[in-house]
Amino acid sequence: MKVLPFILEKEFKQLMRNSFLPKLLLMFPIMVLLVLPWAADMEVRDVSLVTVDNDHSPLSRRLLHKLSASEYFHLYGNIDSYEKALHLMESGKADAILEIPSGLEKSRITGNSPRPMLVVVNAVNGSKGSIAGSYLQSIINEYWVEVSSESPGTTVSTSLPVEVSTQYLFNPYLNYRRYMIPALMVTMLTLLCGFLPALNVVGEKETGTIEQINVTPVNRYVFILGKLIPYWLIGFLILTFALILVRLVYGFVPAGSLVALYVLVLIFVFAMSGLGLVISNYSSTMQQSLFVIWFCLIIFILMSGMFTPTESMPDWARYISMFNPLKYLVQVMRSIYLKGSTFSDLLPQAAALTGFAIVFDAWAVWSYRKKS
Repeated sequence: MKVLPFILEKEFKQLMRNSFLPKLLLMFPIMVLLVLPWAADMEVRDVSLVTVDNDHSPLSRRLLHKLSASEYFHLYGNIDSYEKALHLMESGKADAILEIPSGLEKSRITGNSPRPMLVVVNAVNGSKGSIAGSYLQSIINEYWVEVSSESPGTTVSTSLPVEVSTQYLFNPYLNYRRYMIPALMVTMLTLLCGFLPALNVVGEKETGTIEQINVTPVNRYVFILGKLIPYWLIGFLILTFALILVRLVYGFVPAGSLVALYVLVLIFVFAMSGLGLVISNYSSTMQQSLFVIWFCLIIFILMSGMFTPTESMPDWARYISMFNPLKYLVQVMRSIYLKGSTFSDLLPQAAALTGFAIVFDAWAVWSYRKKS
């Protein structure tokens, strides 16, 4: 262990010798946290809506005005036939079609139930189609209740049997960025602290530096530790910078324990940096390591619950996701940021991350073959 300070000095000198890498470490969190939260937005807005108004009455025009005032819909135009509207949807210019039946104003005057309106939604993107259809149906129902309350003689009931009061916990304004920012921090830490060490080691293999270390009396435990510690420190600096940046730009601060956040991120960085070194130990070239890294990263991200909850996956996929370290840190970050969780609330995630750290770091030491 006496040579560990010299190994660390060598790593930091090598890190700073590359003039681009320190700039990357600074710019990467800025790009991830200032650009991606606005781009990776699952909220459905500006749905292109085509209407077919067969009634041409003040009542139907009032409905169109209500739809155009909604932030969710963009009225592409009012078409005179359903066939033309369908052609616009087939060409990709329309996301939804609303056909208003004739006799809508007359049914309001006579008190009869109106003919049903036709809503057609482009469901190529199933999530967008489902949400857009729900929005459209909700606005129409709200509009008809409003109209019915102005006409006491109508047969449409405006009173509900049960009064419903809705409260949105943890994210009261339903801001999707608050949901994504903690997960994007996890991706950032994975790339910078998990897979950057792998590229560092493989780069030394290609330049021949690793061969010079192999002929020294440095044992593999000290060598692996010397590779891990700098990226642990980088992880803490990047996390602190990210927390400050999110606070200044979005006004978003952790509602839970900040100590628990740092402790669990430390364990996660232990695990992912160990996995990165495992990849580097089995890789001979930079191209090979990059391919393995991106393969692992895609699987980790898609099965972490970052975009879609793991509970909605099939049983076999949920079992596989249990072996995904990103899944547990995503749960930790969102729980601390949104729910105000403490360390005692996150013991299952802490145990899982600790297990990953022990396995990956031990594997990294075992798989490093020092050649004398």
